[in-house]
Amino acid sequence: MSHTETLAKILLGPLLLVQGLYTRRVTPKLPEAEGERQGEVGSGEVLRLLIVGDSAAAGVGAATQGEALSGRLVERLAEDYRVRWKLWARSGLDSQGLLELLEQHGPERFDVALLSIGVNDVTSTLALDHWLARQRRLMALMCDKFAVRQIVVSPLPPMHLFPALPQPLRWFLGFRARRFNAHLADLADRVDQCTMLITPLAPEPGLMASDGFHPGPMLYRQWADDAARVIDQRFRTTTIKTGVEDV
Repeated sequence: MSHTETLAKILLGPLLLVQGLYTRRVTPKLPEAEGERQGEVGSGEVLRLLIVGDSAAAGVGAATQGEALSGRLVERLAEDYRVRWKLWARSGLDSQGLLELLEQHGPERFDVALLSIGVNDVTSTLALDHWLARQRRLMALMCDKFAVRQIVVSPLPPMHLFPALPQPLRWFLGFRARRFNAHLADLADRVDQCTMLITPLAPEPGLMASDGFHPGPMLYRQWADDAARVIDQRFRTTTIKTGVEDV
């Protein structure tokens, strides 16, 4: 734990706890987006896509999966590929919960996995080193059990800008999110199969969901566009290198 975080917990601990409980109580509980969570669409070279994670991956903040991350991403990739896709996501998951969810599924082969996890870890008391250990386990599991060739890691959002969070809780969670992100970027750089997205999804007015905590449809579109560019660039390079396509 950093000196700043330790000092903040000592000086602000009771206030942060009260604000956290209050925010959890008053923040509207939005449903996950409705719609299909797997399918096949497009034409051309087959790209097997897995989207995994928490409430953002599940599309909270959008009415349908078509307006959420999965729908926008599949729509973009289907312009160039025959996309066989699956979405395994659930509101409230932290990294340990996602590990358990992935363990429940049988082995399956995917070319690309898009990962969205971490906000529920940041809002907990989980230490940074424990969180990084879980990220390494997630990456290893996706490569070993699901034969993933490319892991696209979504950064934690800029929680210091979340309108639903009061101060100083907003500052504290933002500090933790930025710290977690910096180490996640270092980890992604060291893992050959990993690419971390860099486009900042700024929670500007009108772009967030009504709870002030989740992306709205426009932010999901930006997120999907960024991911599609990275996936397309890396997938073409990988396919050229291997010269073969698994069926």
